[in-house]
Amino acid sequence: MSVHELNPVGVDVLPDNALERMKHWAAGRPLQVALCHKRRGRWKAWRWVDVLHEVARLGVALQRQGFGPGSRLALSGALEPTAILLALAAQAAGGQVVPVCRRAEGGELRSLLLRLQPSHAFVESREGVSRWLEAAQELPRELLVFSARSAPRRQGHCRVLPLAALEEKEPVVPLIQSWRTLRQEETLWCEEGSEWREGLGLLLRHWLDSGNGFAFPESSESAARDRRDVAPTALLLSEGRRQALAAEIEQRLAPAGSWSRRLSDWALHGPERGLRRWLAARVRELLGLRCLERLLPGEALPLARPAPAWLGERREQAA
Repeated sequence: MSVHELNPVGVDVLPDNALERMKHWAAGRPLQVALCHKRRGRWKAWRWVDVLHEVARLGVALQRQGFGPGSRLALSGALEPTAILLALAAQAAGGQVVPVCRRAEGGELRSLLLRLQPSHAFVESREGVSRWLEAAQELPRELLVFSARSAPRRQGHCRVLPLAALEEKEPVVPLIQSWRTLRQEETLWCEEGSEWREGLGLLLRHWLDSGNGFAFPESSESAARDRRDVAPTALLLSEGRRQALAAEIEQRLAPAGSWSRRLSDWALHGPERGLRRWLAARVRELLGLRCLERLLPGEALPLARPAPAWLGERREQAA
């Protein structure tokens, strides 16, 4: 059965044992980095013990905002620490979590909200908040939206509060982490958003099963540069992101049909393993993939050419 079948629209995407696994790692690896996110040019890290404390704090704060059993939290934005901590907090408070595509607008967003019937939401972008205010006018009950980038507002049944409304108690201050320190750890990487419906559930499953830290770029535009900082050992990729990465690889090689490209193709697929390894290593370094061992989820299709020659070798070595 596919993940898509396991997580149809409207069904809670969090693993049932998410909180249990989080507590397991907080007890066994309290000071190991669990989440890392680049913000305003600096890497900030939450240890497992920080995750435990933040989930408990946010769970209580959500309850004070009327969230509990029967409530549903919609998440719209990048898959990064704020969304992950809120998702776990929602489960701790007894509610459900559903992702909503961050690009949805107009009639599409209105239909999604009417079908999902969220009671609360986290919307990352200021533009997204404006779209939600417009789309939520026909909702039969009040929707409370939290956003770090929007002032308090109200329109119809939709009320917007700053994310600071959930900070009645002092939040954990994440540690400032150097990229050199990050490279010393086995790090998983994700640059996806809530438009990948299965993404949050898959991310939590791989993160909580492995106990390894997940890192996230500052933005989609800076993903390649931020990836080079971290040099992750595994990538969690949707099919769309895989295609984008394949295009990125293409851009690092000479134009198709040129003599330089023919030379590159020969080096990648020809008999000279030394040249192939040198060129593959160069491409990996430029893309921040020099330590890559795994592509997640494992059942997804491999990257398009010319990547398989070297990504396949890395996957075989990891197996």
